[in-house]
Amino acid sequence: GSWFGQLLLWGFTFAVFYHLANGVRHLLWDFGWGFEIDQVRKTGIAVVGFAAVATVITLIAAYAAGGA
Repeated sequence: GSWFGQLLLWGFTFAVFYHLANGVRHLLWDFGWGFEIDQVRKTGIAVVGFAAVATVITLIAAYAAGGA
């Protein structure tokens, strides 16, 4: 319940969602899609954006449920 513990929780949650999204991005690369520099930039931004939004939604739901 400390501020440091909460910070670690947010950071860990972000890392999990970032890893998930970047894994999907790499799967697309395995199929040969997304190698153009414009697509690389856009998907990189999308990965960070997805991770941030998914983290906020997940932790809002956790706090609302009284789990954190």
